[in-house]
Amino acid sequence: MGEVQGLMSLKHADVAVGQTIHWPIYNQAGQILFKSGVHIADQQQLNHLLEVGYCDANNLWDSIPSKLPSLEQLGAKTVPDTTSKPAEELNKETIVELDSVRWTVGEIFHLQTHDQAATRYTVRLIGYVKNKSLLVTAPTIDGRSASIREGQAFIIRAFPGKKAYAFTANLLKYVYMPFSYLHLSYPRQVRSTTIRQGARATVRIIASVTIGNPEQTAAATLGDLSMGGTSGVVKKSIGKKGDVGVIKFKVNAAGNDEYLVLDVILRSVAITETGEEFRLGFEFINLTPQSRLILSAFVHQTLAEMD
Repeated sequence: MGEVQGLMSLKHADVAVGQTIHWPIYNQAGQILFKSGVHIADQQQLNHLLEVGYCDANNLWDSIPSKLPSLEQLGAKTVPDTTSKPAEELNKETIVELDSVRWTVGEIFHLQTHDQAATRYTVRLIGYVKNKSLLVTAPTIDGRSASIREGQAFIIRAFPGKKAYAFTANLLKYVYMPFSYLHLSYPRQVRSTTIRQGARATVRIIASVTIGNPEQTAAATLGDLSMGGTSGVVKKSIGKKGDVGVIKFKVNAAGNDEYLVLDVILRSVAITETGEEFRLGFEFINLTPQSRLILSAFVHQTLAEMD
């Protein structure tokens, strides 16, 4: 078998119980574990695949494509929003009118240059002139204004709430006074995708977990994070399935360090491959609006950077 390039963990993929996976699943060494056509029968099988499975990165679910053809090339027509459709259709991409998107001042945009895919900037929406331009803050690198040219083409992504949006735009004007900001071309339509609750962002975060009766506290290394929960590795087993506790960790969302203290339920406990540590799975409960906002911003930002 030839070497498979670009293997990525199934944790990045949109897979669920009841789904048939129409591409091969590999182990970390690139050897085929399952051929195309595996049906995920139950949660135990899904957890096993997420633990050991890898696939060709080209087959992974991608909430927003890294390269967008023009709307003229697509020949796209406006279609209805999918939020009221069945769960299996929620990740289908649609084209919506920009005027229907409820963005607010301060919304975070992620800019990726067309000619240098690895170059990305984070900016904020400061206003717009309908059918003329979008106004966003000027991107910075290490506190200094980024060097970009007028006419530069961007792929732009935004993740407000449960939606992911993407569109292409050009830099019309770089304004320096009285402060730096950009005029971007105004797109009439944008691509829209509903993000699944369980979309996982791969992370490496040190957290503190307190759980059990009597309570025990341990340090955990979180490996993935979603709006619904997280999993982490601890040195010793603490708590049992169904126990309620608290997890604390820090994230950087939209350039700000935020400290999260979240209520959790321990949903799974498993010994790791080495037999020396334990992998715990947590479900978030009782999220406050502020915590949900911070968590959403961080997860979606991380997913965008993984793109």
